[in-house]
Amino acid sequence: MNMIAKRILAIGLASGLIATSGLSPASAQSDAGSMTAGQKAAFEKVVRDYILQNPEIISEAIERLRAKQRLAEAQANKETLVTNWAAIFEDADAPVGGNPKGDVTVVEFFDYRCGVCKRIQLVVRELVKTDRNIRRVYKEWPILGPASVLAARAAIASRKQGKYLPFHKAMMEATSDYSAPAIMAMAKSVGIDTGRLKKDMAAPEVDKIIRKNYALADKLGLNGTPSFVIGDTLLRGGRDLESLRAIVAEARAGKKK
Repeated sequence: MNMIAKRILAIGLASGLIATSGLSPASAQSDAGSMTAGQKAAFEKVVRDYILQNPEIISEAIERLRAKQRLAEAQANKETLVTNWAAIFEDADAPVGGNPKGDVTVVEFFDYRCGVCKRIQLVVRELVKTDRNIRRVYKEWPILGPASVLAARAAIASRKQGKYLPFHKAMMEATSDYSAPAIMAMAKSVGIDTGRLKKDMAAPEVDKIIRKNYALADKLGLNGTPSFVIGDTLLRGGRDLESLRAIVAEARAGKKK
């Protein structure tokens, strides 16, 4: 029995066709190997004829399958978020922007050398600017090579001087190659003591934070930057402003239930 016939049988379509084929429902639902050659041929002919007469059922079946897969993925994502809730939303090592006491938290995993991350920053900034009740959490996830790691180390170390947010903005807007001299120039431009920064970049806790973010991204099944967590919604990839606003509104409504 071909795969289309099996799928149609599995979703119950066969019940309307069996009567015309001379097969009983029990025999049609049994494994294809238990059918006689004649029964198998008769059933396949009925299925083929029905499909040719009603080709729209193929797209309908595919869409139902995709919807089922999306639902299963969404449920799996929610379970993963619950398991890793503290690491995502309550990590003391993660820089916080926006309103630290906001009722909805937007968590972003990013890489300074990621072009999409740079473009989405404009969207996220507008989201936070126009919604004063959003708490923003930054997760350094340098996945695009040594220069990305160097930039992330510098950003994490800048927290010691209370300069993370302006430094993050400067590096996200930069078009440089993120070499050490370029990073230090950006740091100096926002008032960071570069001598102290270099020493702080070598601290063991910087490596610890990066490893922790890598491990968390792996647990969440992230496949690239940018990725977001908003409430109980996991987003792999960017979204436009209205989509993010809708997700924030949904998260806010969920908290009020």
